[in-house]
Amino acid sequence: MCDFILNENEKQLLLQIARNAIKGLFNEGMKSRSETEIPDKLKAPLGAFVSLYNETQLRGCIGTFITSKALFATVEDVAISSAINDSRFEPVRASEVDDLTIEISVLTPLERIKSIDEIELGVHGIYVKKGILSGTFLPQVALKTNWTIEEFLGHCSRDKAGIGWYGWKDAELFRYRAIVFNDK
Repeated sequence: MCDFILNENEKQLLLQIARNAIKGLFNEGMKSRSETEIPDKLKAPLGAFVSLYNETQLRGCIGTFITSKALFATVEDVAISSAINDSRFEPVRASEVDDLTIEISVLTPLERIKSIDEIELGVHGIYVKKGILSGTFLPQVALKTNWTIEEFLGHCSRDKAGIGWYGWKDAELFRYRAIVFNDK
């Protein structure tokens, strides 16, 4: 997947699919894109996150690592979930849709790591798993927060996985990369 590259047309198509999926929540008559109109590359079974922003305020962010669906269908599904199912926020209103900035993160498969030295801030996202509890931060979170690697792991463990600040020390650790792009 590290060799997986999206050109500008493919990125724009995924952004359009995400926006149309969200608009479709409010416009029953909107037709979805035919699968025959989708380039083969966007049919690969890859995970993705969709983050929604109204100006600089996060309005929703949901994604999945593991999917048997095509990338374009995953983007469609998580865009809808980000708009209405992120429990941290009120659902997106119809009046907001045109003003939203949509950010898509196409994910590489998870790679289990043995040491935090294998994580490069701003390059790798992290996934922390302990029993049934888990949490993740996308690679761009490290760039936005300027956290150290220990802060990155601590916040993920405590705030996302709910296993305490040092929970990462005896949890399973994974890293991944993301192709990140937005429509603004």
